[in-house]
Amino acid sequence: MQTKLLEKLCCPFDKGDLNAHIFRESESGEILEGLLTCPACNRYYPIIYSIPIMSPDEYRERQLELPILERWGLKVDARSNSFVLEAENKQKLPGSGV
Repeated sequence: MQTKLLEKLCCPFDKGDLNAHIFRESESGEILEGLLTCPACNRYYPIIYSIPIMSPDEYRERQLELPILERWGLKVDARSNSFVLEAENKQKLPGSGV
């Protein structure tokens, strides 16, 4: 995913701006793995193989996303039915941006 695409994306739930947390980038600056987070609703959207996964909650499967989140050292809020990270994860995320 090209970094300039971040300027065009918004949260599909509330249309708010997203923060980008990049875990792996290519030499050309393409985002290979990362996480987009919405500060308004606290939802997260992973970037996997350069593709942002921004489906609505009802079309996402938590079990498919858990392995990649765990690899990044993050946990999902088990009490929430929506796709929200645990509060302690916010300190673990790499730099916010765009």
